[in-house]
Amino acid sequence: MAPKMKFENGEKLLCFHGPMLYEAKAVKARLKEKVTQYLVHYSGWNKNWDEWVPESRVLKITEVNLQKQKDLEKEHAATAGKLRKPTGVKKKEKEKEKEKDKEKEDDKKDVHPAEHPKKIGRPPLVAAALAEEKGTPTASRIGSRAGTPVSEPAAKKKRVKLDISLDPDDIFTSKTNIHINLPLELKTWLVDDWDIVTRQNKLFNLPTANTVGQILDSYVRYKTIKEKTTHKEALVEVARGIKDYFNALLGKHLLYKFERPQYSEVLTKYPDLPMSEIYGATHLLRLFVHLGSYLTYTGLDEKAVQLLLTHIHDFLKYLTHNSSSLFDIEDFVVASPEYQRKAL
Repeated sequence: MAPKMKFENGEKLLCFHGPMLYEAKAVKARLKEKVTQYLVHYSGWNKNWDEWVPESRVLKITEVNLQKQKDLEKEHAATAGKLRKPTGVKKKEKEKEKEKDKEKEDDKKDVHPAEHPKKIGRPPLVAAALAEEKGTPTASRIGSRAGTPVSEPAAKKKRVKLDISLDPDDIFTSKTNIHINLPLELKTWLVDDWDIVTRQNKLFNLPTANTVGQILDSYVRYKTIKEKTTHKEALVEVARGIKDYFNALLGKHLLYKFERPQYSEVLTKYPDLPMSEIYGATHLLRLFVHLGSYLTYTGLDEKAVQLLLTHIHDFLKYLTHNSSSLFDIEDFVVASPEYQRKAL
């Protein structure tokens, strides 16, 4: 006799992904290796992101659990906020006069408001870190699946299985911290970028001539043609993952308060274009200040993390090598008096 399932097909529920709870619904259920699993569909996401999860990751929709969802959002936003100031900015702000304090606090809050779970719920880049073994097809969509066996690089020949029995309450303590090292030249540009926008009231000229999408495509071509890499599929996945993260995070996490009216104008003027086809290198660079904190909750083991970081750091070297053409103060323009009145 088949065991009775906790959730019926089509029933709405809350599902853990990393440290957060997201709204979803149970599509169907199964018993695999004596573990009850549900195929869940995340509300607001394409069905391509549906995944099988163990019963330990799903909760009934109750007032208590909905409050838990809100508490986790606040806790995660507070934790991530500590990492969100570009290197050198905090020291620079302390040297400013006391009358700038209020403006500094406003900028900090508005650049990085609490994240929206529907936009940040699915971690990309993971498949690429596990797809470099020769003959192993790259995952058809970005993101790891809890409980799905994945292959390490060819030298190891060892099957890895993500832990599907992990208790959601233990996720915070079991995560692997991921730190992305930015080259000094890029850190310096981030500080200049902060000053140009928040102090000099300048804006990036949009749409840019060299977009995020074009930069990533150029990187893949460079590695494939010039360096003749044998890992093109992994590179394509990494590039696509970076692009997806950029599109999801830009509006909520990668803009300063002064840039928000411009962002609203862009959305109105180009409703059908992804932001990666409008914004350029400077905003892409801001992404890497925060990316590690989001990748922390993907469930990758240490070897997979190191492989993923190798790709990311190599891309950062590419940005550094081409910094003279990618990062130019002339790309910024002084905002009109009308815009400044609206934004400040």
